[in-house]
Amino acid sequence: MCGIVGYVGPRDATNVILEGLTRLEYRGYDSAGLAVITDNGIAIRRDKGKIINLKNIIAKDPVRGLIGIGHTRWATHGQPSTQNAHPHLGATGKVAVVHNGIIENHLVLRSELEKEGVQFNSETDTEIIVHLVEKYLNQGKNFETSTRLALNLLEGSHAVVLLSTIEPDRIFVSRIGHGGGVVIGLGKGEMFIASDIPAILKHTRKMVFLEPGQLAEVLKDDLIVSELGGKAISYKIKTIDWDAEAAEKGQFEHFMLKEIHEQPQTVVNTIGGRADFANGSIHLSDIHMTSAEAKQINRIVITACGTAAHAGMTGKILIEKLARIPVEVDVASEFRYRDPLVDEHSIVIAISQSGETADTLAAMSEARKKGARLWSIVNVIGSQAMRIADGCVSMQAGPEIGVASTKAYLAPLIDLYMLAIFLGEKRGTITPAEVATYVNDLRNLAPLVAESVKRLQPAKRVAESLVDVSHCLFLGRGVQMPTAFEGALKLKEISYIHAEAYAAGEMKHGPIALIDPEMPVVAIATRDPWHDKMIYQIEQVKARGGRLIAVGTDGDERLAELADDILWVPDTPWMLGPVTTIIPLQLLAYYAAVLRGADVDQPRNLAKSVTVE
Repeated sequence: MCGIVGYVGPRDATNVILEGLTRLEYRGYDSAGLAVITDNGIAIRRDKGKIINLKNIIAKDPVRGLIGIGHTRWATHGQPSTQNAHPHLGATGKVAVVHNGIIENHLVLRSELEKEGVQFNSETDTEIIVHLVEKYLNQGKNFETSTRLALNLLEGSHAVVLLSTIEPDRIFVSRIGHGGGVVIGLGKGEMFIASDIPAILKHTRKMVFLEPGQLAEVLKDDLIVSELGGKAISYKIKTIDWDAEAAEKGQFEHFMLKEIHEQPQTVVNTIGGRADFANGSIHLSDIHMTSAEAKQINRIVITACGTAAHAGMTGKILIEKLARIPVEVDVASEFRYRDPLVDEHSIVIAISQSGETADTLAAMSEARKKGARLWSIVNVIGSQAMRIADGCVSMQAGPEIGVASTKAYLAPLIDLYMLAIFLGEKRGTITPAEVATYVNDLRNLAPLVAESVKRLQPAKRVAESLVDVSHCLFLGRGVQMPTAFEGALKLKEISYIHAEAYAAGEMKHGPIALIDPEMPVVAIATRDPWHDKMIYQIEQVKARGGRLIAVGTDGDERLAELADDILWVPDTPWMLGPVTTIIPLQLLAYYAAVLRGADVDQPRNLAKSVTVE
């Protein structure tokens, strides 16, 4: 959730750090700061609010150096304030730290340090780290040993970055537990550190991802990685092939709108190399499973959070339809707390854009303990969820900067569709002819998505009518029920309009009491096996004076007679229908947010990657 940037090399560290932190603004934050080693010791600049505040402070009181660390904070302990902003400096002024995570035993550690006479200058748990390191330095231990001893006392999941005037040519970086991802970028005579790839992609494509329990010593021309206990280990360098410009807004006003427009390419990238149209088959090279193993699966659990969980709800319908395996969708934050019933015949599929979501990683860990086979669907190559899984499907969505996920919702819908075909073929629950038909349905998906993205004005017109509303109801059935949930989430998370979604058949069991002329109802009624049932539900809304906004298939005259407004989508094979129907709902939420003056890319209280529980 917090953003981290570090640099050591021949350049001005301040400029590199500020640029990197700016590229990480999408992660959500409430304060920003940096620490740079100068000729006069460690200089710290920090402030609450946006990075521009930090830049203004530095403009008035410049700081220059060749090594430094920076941070954007999302508050977990202590209110957003300058005092609580990172970096934190020790009492001697010789050590500075930035940190992502929650120290679960911070109260015990703080109490022990206070009894030893340590005075704290903030309300944060992070400050504990720098005081622990100084404690061991004062005992005569060197910087590396002091860092190891301090970090081994921390409970929870963390990314920790430390520098010191005692050894002013190096930075120590550690990853503890499942949270707090850290990437180290290798340059020529310089090194970069970040919590996420876009922060440093402009400078290098060669990256090293730290694993949990590892400590990296970063010098301008060397990288030494070891276990926290001290054992040296080798590391792999990954080359990132993303275009650095992909992390820029380009011609679009907001990242979210840019990323909505990138979805046709997302479809192409996601399908490419996996859908064999010539032979009518699906190839998932990182899902290692024989037909015999597939037939032994007795249960699948899809675990995820938020938007990813809605994609999982769609995947449940597709997998059960094609592979005939019982599927449960479990919210990751609850999965590990109820002794889940999974075993060696179960598959647990984790979905996460970042691959670093703490709740999802914890769910995967619990599933591993139970003996389940782990698969993941992730967007960030080399992320933790990808590395610890037995098999993985990469979303191929590229960098997603907007907090409200768009591309990284669309991609797993397609991934899950392909996985359903893959499993159905392995288990023999669909015939070769059916496999070929389903695969062929992917052939025209990108053009259908491209056509959907072009339809901006209808969504904008409907959004204009929602500017002053306070509540909105979303309805869907069957494969479109999860789309209703995702549409409602998009509207509320960026426009702050209270929106709720229901399975349309449940409307008569309570929500129908809300229907009146002041309550807009968004109903997804495309031509699919549930179309007639949805028309019936829509008639119930109209009979009670409700205002109906429909999402419908081009040319549906019956729907046109009933709806007050329609967001049309092109005719799409029903199992892929959610891929096109979500787009007008993304656009509706986007324009509603813009018209209401909300911060589209960084909605209040939210962060892109939730790396704390």
